[in-house]
Amino acid sequence: MARPPAAAITVPLLDLHAQYAPLRDDLLAALTRVADSQQYILGAEVEACERDLAARLDVAHAIGVSSGTDALLAALMALGVGPGAEVITPTYSFFATAGSVARLGATPVFVDMDPVTFNITAEAIARAITPRTRAVVVVHLFGLAVDMPAIRAVTDRAGIPVVEDAAQAIGARVGGRQVGSLGAVGCFSFFPSKNLGAFGDGGLVTTNDDALAHEVRLLRNHGMEPRYHHARIGGNFRLDAIQAAVLRVKAPHLQAWTDARRRNADRYRALADDLDLTPHVVLPVEPEGYRHIYNQFVVRVADRDALRAFLADRGIGTEIYYPVPFHRQACFRDLVIDDAAYPEADRAAATTMALPIYGELTAAQQQHVMTSIAAFVAARS
Repeated sequence: MARPPAAAITVPLLDLHAQYAPLRDDLLAALTRVADSQQYILGAEVEACERDLAARLDVAHAIGVSSGTDALLAALMALGVGPGAEVITPTYSFFATAGSVARLGATPVFVDMDPVTFNITAEAIARAITPRTRAVVVVHLFGLAVDMPAIRAVTDRAGIPVVEDAAQAIGARVGGRQVGSLGAVGCFSFFPSKNLGAFGDGGLVTTNDDALAHEVRLLRNHGMEPRYHHARIGGNFRLDAIQAAVLRVKAPHLQAWTDARRRNADRYRALADDLDLTPHVVLPVEPEGYRHIYNQFVVRVADRDALRAFLADRGIGTEIYYPVPFHRQACFRDLVIDDAAYPEADRAAATTMALPIYGELTAAQQQHVMTSIAAFVAARS
């Protein structure tokens, strides 16, 4: 297949420059404000950011931390997870979901995913509960919430707390309620590629439980209270004031950016229909009663790797999330009894890829993506 001419339109997987340009002056002013204050760790900037995010997420407490990974660590530590405990997690997610469990000396117990939503299910959780289960980590994958009402029905009966890994799902809803407010504790990431991204690493822990909130605040600062007194061993999980200042500038735009991603998802669907691609490309779903925020737009296709190469030749960026599920990672081999117990995760790892979906994506760029996929399908027919 011939390469397109050099002047052909290009479509990066993500274009952070397009988001930054209109906010540049406000962002630089925020950085200057922090520099002039000479307060870089926690402090008034972080507290203001926490209050704003708590209000936006409809939670009583929002605690800024150093990353989405550290949000998971602090949340699990606050729930008392440690050696001897089992924590149920999906096998198909970013590594931190299971890695955070293992770092605490607990055992991650992997379950398979729903083939339509890519999310963990209540049925899979129910089958995996044992007397040693101390928590369940659910992942609102790619920006679509899990079925929390069904999951809570299972976990509440068993008396097991749910940790929401909402790193990819800020603003997502199910049944009108926001993720991060539906379990015992929620964990968010502000990695630059997220819908709300910082200028580096940053994270957030959310909860409506006053005691849990106090515990997380304690743990993020070495378990210290009062100064130089340590009843608990925590960590250095503090959010930098610079990242909080950046988030304060960006947060008011989150709704508009998410709406733009949702419009882009609808445009992809319309283009797929117009080009008769639906028999060949399985697009993301948005079940009734859910609000998908499309941190990623993940599709299923045959000949995935060949299509990725074809699109790359046409200047279109894609990515695979995730090529190696946890049950096939070398560091977790001792935990896996049966490789064949996770067929949906294995199938997703072999057949899925993410298309560009960022809010600044143009109609012309999306047209180029979908007509290129149509050209690939036609050439293979």
